[in-house]
Amino acid sequence: MPFDVLEISRRIRALGREILPAIEPTAALYAPFQEREDYRGVRLSRDIRYGADERNRLDVFAPESAPGAARPVLLFVHGGGFVGGDKHLPGSPYNDNVALWALRHGMIGVNMTYRLAPAHRWPAGAQDVQAALAWVRDKIATFGGNPERVFLLGTSAGAVHVASYVVQPSLHPRGGPGVAGAILLSGMYDLTVAARNPMHLAYFGEDPAQYVRASMREGLLATAVPLLFVLTEMDPPEFQHQTLAMLQAFLTQRGELPGFVYLPGHNHLSSTMHLNSPDAYLGERIRDFIATTAG
Repeated sequence: MPFDVLEISRRIRALGREILPAIEPTAALYAPFQEREDYRGVRLSRDIRYGADERNRLDVFAPESAPGAARPVLLFVHGGGFVGGDKHLPGSPYNDNVALWALRHGMIGVNMTYRLAPAHRWPAGAQDVQAALAWVRDKIATFGGNPERVFLLGTSAGAVHVASYVVQPSLHPRGGPGVAGAILLSGMYDLTVAARNPMHLAYFGEDPAQYVRASMREGLLATAVPLLFVLTEMDPPEFQHQTLAMLQAFLTQRGELPGFVYLPGHNHLSSTMHLNSPDAYLGERIRDFIATTAG
């Protein structure tokens, strides 16, 4: 079937802004255009342990043949409202499609999963990003990756975990943040004004002071890590408010905007589900960010 980006955008807009009812319909829109296992030309290493917990697992997507020059690395952190989600859904192209997209465009793709709330609360997600990054920096050269050119990509709760890692120097390796850049898709950054929904309570708890400690706003404004924010047209309003408030704060306090991509015709889910499909707009912006970011 032909890929019609305008028709897919129309269908996504018709789904509305609520996340849960849109999961399956959005997945179905892109599934016909995604690769399926076994993946051509891919050296796929699944379920590598990077920590002690059963969910401390990652998948590495590397070229089947010798990669030549060391490639940049994209480490993807999935969403799931702090209480769910995984790096790979058997029988589904998601979230393999993200790492495959990275591989198909000259990178090494790494998908990680992490511990979940309520059993594991803040800052467990950022600590798992730290542990996965330590594994990547130590081992990725054997897969053809450049440990000095590691970029984090997080969506939704994954964006929170990535941002939480970026703003906590105590989690960084000696000598710097350990990443060349971070790409944040539809995250929450100022927890002091975020709604206390059940998923937030599961991960951050009920103590208001915890939301002050965990908030990433000031740390993101202060960090030297290059940032690329991504927001979709059909994101729920709170995600839109959070990202736009961060952009305004950057402009006010630093006198310039950070990297920013607005995705018309996309929702909270399609921002990652469409990667490695014929819709190349976001992928091109991410590739430009990586190519022009010093590391």
